[in-house]
Amino acid sequence: AGDLLRAEQERPGSTYGELIKTYIKEGQIVPMEITIALLHAAILQSSASRFLIDGFPRKMDQALKFEEEVCPSKFVLYFECPEEEMLKRLLKRGETSGRADDNIESIRKRFATFRDTSYPVIEHYEKLGKVRTV
Repeated sequence: AGDLLRAEQERPGSTYGELIKTYIKEGQIVPMEITIALLHAAILQSSASRFLIDGFPRKMDQALKFEEEVCPSKFVLYFECPEEEMLKRLLKRGETSGRADDNIESIRKRFATFRDTSYPVIEHYEKLGKVRTV
């Protein structure tokens, strides 16, 4: 999902480009209507019958709306990793990625956002028996 959002923010004439850029820089979640619309368009344009969507949904309302409007999830992959290790890896990636959000301040904000809003999504799918933890 992040790749789609970053591509949209750089697309000339994008209606949502500046808005997406601001949300990403602040480590906040882009409004679901934008993300779901971009994901849905990418799915419709693809010839594949199955998809692995990285980084989405991040909030319960996104999960429910995506499943209602686009398609139900077969399962959810949850990659478990200590925050300090993730921080180290993301800062290393930031040396060459060119991403505005690969800095310590944005990364810490993303971690807090995950704990507060995204982890409940994992718990929801765990109750449904749909989580595969790696």
